[in-house]
Amino acid sequence: MLESTVAAIRPLDEAAMAAARELQGRLTKPAGSLGALEPLSVRLAGLAGACPPPLPEPAAVAIFAGDHGVHAQGVTPWPQEVTAQMIANFLAGGAVVNAFARQAGASVTVVDVGVATPIPGAESADPAGPRLVSANVRAGTRDMTVTAALTRDEARTAVETGIRVAGELIDAGAGIVLTGDMGIGNTTPSATLIAAFSGVDAEAATGRGTGVDDETYVRKVAVVRAALARHEPDPADPLGVLATVGGLEHAALTGLILGAAARRVPVLLDGVIAVSAAVAAAAFAPDAVGAMVAGHRSAEPGATAALRHLGLEPLIDLGLRLGEGTGALLALPVVTGAVRVLHEVATFDSAGVAEK
Repeated sequence: MLESTVAAIRPLDEAAMAAARELQGRLTKPAGSLGALEPLSVRLAGLAGACPPPLPEPAAVAIFAGDHGVHAQGVTPWPQEVTAQMIANFLAGGAVVNAFARQAGASVTVVDVGVATPIPGAESADPAGPRLVSANVRAGTRDMTVTAALTRDEARTAVETGIRVAGELIDAGAGIVLTGDMGIGNTTPSATLIAAFSGVDAEAATGRGTGVDDETYVRKVAVVRAALARHEPDPADPLGVLATVGGLEHAALTGLILGAAARRVPVLLDGVIAVSAAVAAAAFAPDAVGAMVAGHRSAEPGATAALRHLGLEPLIDLGLRLGEGTGALLALPVVTGAVRVLHEVATFDSAGVAEK
């Protein structure tokens, strides 16, 4: 499945992009006056192979959840049980991602791809609420400072879980897929992945996550550096990188991105967890970047390094660092607006407006 998905990812359609640029030039507005929305609409036309591209709706958020063996190294003060507890909160509709999804009219799917502890109340979750997909590969990763976080087979299984989820959401009608995540300690493997794929130093890739103190931050940087030194991950082998220093949710998000790109459906990226998966997806298939839209710039420094590596500019920059898919949901109306312009704004000729 992984190989066939990667093989299906193709470059953007140049003819559709040229048509979108030409249309942008005829709309009743000064050329370039919509700033970043104009090249975004052109790129989405290239992805769809049509001008105008379809409106990116309905929207579907996929939250992948997993735990991390590196938690044992003291990289966060939060107990590991919070991962499962937050999934219960997602299913009950009580998290920030749920509030933003209701505002955006987006569906929420939660995928347990590697949670280490039981999810409270999972059996009694409201069937009308967010959907829980049980696809647990293993109960959390191994400690990447001691051994590989995952075997290659486990990493592949997680990636292919993400591919399957993308296909299910798109088959159900999703016009855009939004990345979400949950996993206590997951900014540590995110930083390690970003450093491995982009070549930036461990310190430049590592942030304070949930807001750790100075002592914990220094320890976290040292953990990232130790994992890189132990495994010497090769960016030319993205599955190997995900296996040695990634997380199960990172691998599954990589698959989600690849799966949507293969179906030529846009993926709206959230924060540092999402963009660390995005750099892995780009290593599998460079043309997958054409399907990626950077929703926001996370406050985590690694996110900026990853976006620079991908050549993507974020749509909004609000200092967010929550994850869950929250930043992507806030950016969703911007993406929709960029496409709606091509559908609904009159041209100078049709409106009878004189050009300069």
